[in-house]
Amino acid sequence: MKEQLEAIRKHALEAIAATREAGELESLRVKYLGKKGELTAVLKQMGTLSAELRPVMGQMANEVRANVEKAMESQASILSQKAMEAQLKLETVDVTIPGRKIEIGHKHPMYSVLDEIKEIFINMGFEIMDGPEVEEADYNFTKLNTPDDHPAREWSDTFYLDPDSKTLLRTQTSPMQIRAMETYGVPIRMISPGRVYRKDEVDATHSPMFHQIEGLVVDRGITMADLKGTLNAVIREIYGPETKTRFRPHHFPFTEPSCEVDIQCHKCGGKGCPTCKGEGWIEVLGAGMVHPKVLSGCGVDPDEYSGFAFGMGLERLAMGQFKISDLRLIFENDMRFLSQF
Repeated sequence: MKEQLEAIRKHALEAIAATREAGELESLRVKYLGKKGELTAVLKQMGTLSAELRPVMGQMANEVRANVEKAMESQASILSQKAMEAQLKLETVDVTIPGRKIEIGHKHPMYSVLDEIKEIFINMGFEIMDGPEVEEADYNFTKLNTPDDHPAREWSDTFYLDPDSKTLLRTQTSPMQIRAMETYGVPIRMISPGRVYRKDEVDATHSPMFHQIEGLVVDRGITMADLKGTLNAVIREIYGPETKTRFRPHHFPFTEPSCEVDIQCHKCGGKGCPTCKGEGWIEVLGAGMVHPKVLSGCGVDPDEYSGFAFGMGLERLAMGQFKISDLRLIFENDMRFLSQF
């Protein structure tokens, strides 16, 4: 039995010293000290010993158990320390390495232009108003003096939301003219920026969803000269004092007389290029004197009051200011493009 105990001590201590993980130590504890372990098996033979040898072997067995348990505790401490060192090494941060640069966000170029335009108009005494994108056909067309057979009312041009063609995604911010006069009366001086929707084909200067800024001024004695002076001042404030503008006669149902306003193409300087479709000019807004029928429909006497209205394409204004050649770049969220601003 003495030889058995010595063998258990020798093999157990060697095995414990060779362990690399806590799980291996537990397996050895079960193997040597468990209920069915090797040391327990030897102790079960104590009954076969003489009375003289029994206490001697019992003392030796206790010494073997104590040696094994002590070795396990010591090895467990060593393994725990090594595991801690490995974890610390894995999580070590080299404070001498330069930190990563944090990219700070900034305004989208279109909204930078919008904020600039708002500030310009606020400084000119205008108020900022907001209106619904889901609009009634009465406000989008009828109250703006648009005939029932006007092409803009067709399903091919407008996103209607019901089969009766009474509710739609607004095709322009012009309904805010009506809502503003109905709500606040006159005199009034306001702009209303917002999204509008049309069934346009996507190209370098068109999109089915885009942004407009509607403007309205109604007061006594307002003339076409006030319209031209206001719009020229705004455009040159945005693009610079040397910006060339062009006012062309046009027709809008809700203004009379009406015009479209172009700026000289920023890309080619008026020579003609794909951005301006070879014309040398880019349309940025439509405008005109508010039609007497529109004023009357809002309870305003056209013999006493007059006014002008305009609608600016925000994307085209941004294209001109930042020399952007393709409208689609504004909506694609390509960081290579947006990071330039």
